[in-house]
Amino acid sequence: MGNSEITRKTGETKIQLSLSLYGTGESQISTGCGFLDHMLTLFAKHGRFDLTVECKGDTYVDDHHSVEDIGICLGMAFAEALGNGAGITRYGHIILPMDEALILAAVDISGRGHLEYGLEIPTEKVGTFDTELVEEFLIAFTRKSNMTLHIQQMAGKNSHHIIEGAFKAIARCLNMAVMIQEAYRDEIPSTKGVL
Repeated sequence: MGNSEITRKTGETKIQLSLSLYGTGESQISTGCGFLDHMLTLFAKHGRFDLTVECKGDTYVDDHHSVEDIGICLGMAFAEALGNGAGITRYGHIILPMDEALILAAVDISGRGHLEYGLEIPTEKVGTFDTELVEEFLIAFTRKSNMTLHIQQMAGKNSHHIIEGAFKAIARCLNMAVMIQEAYRDEIPSTKGVL
């Protein structure tokens, strides 16, 4: 438990991704989309996940396929690395400031993939990145990771700060949720006995 490697190849993308949940925040990210590289780098750092992502995608069309497929792969990696979830804390939450932006995030590693998305990003782009792709990434991630994620913007007008705050907040929540409780190492954190 704790490590995973995902390879996914479609007609639109080829992705290799490795994840260690209990790392130091080291990352090597090359997605073909500079803004996403930045977000995944800080995601790894703030979650203390070791993360490697290499994506070759049809970015000459746009970034949509690459962003969504990386979300799929990252979700698959979390699901694989968590195994049956024995011993994990399961829940995490944070209110995170990023300059004028304030983000609330909460996660439940529940076995049920669900996203409640409440970001109101004021611009259509940050640089060349289509800001609508943040939601697409998170939909793909939550579906494949089988997690419930609530992400809510409480304040903020700067698109970059809102998105960066969201990625940092999600990483911090996940770091809390995947932590092993030594006293319960062999227990599944659910009355059902499975997540």
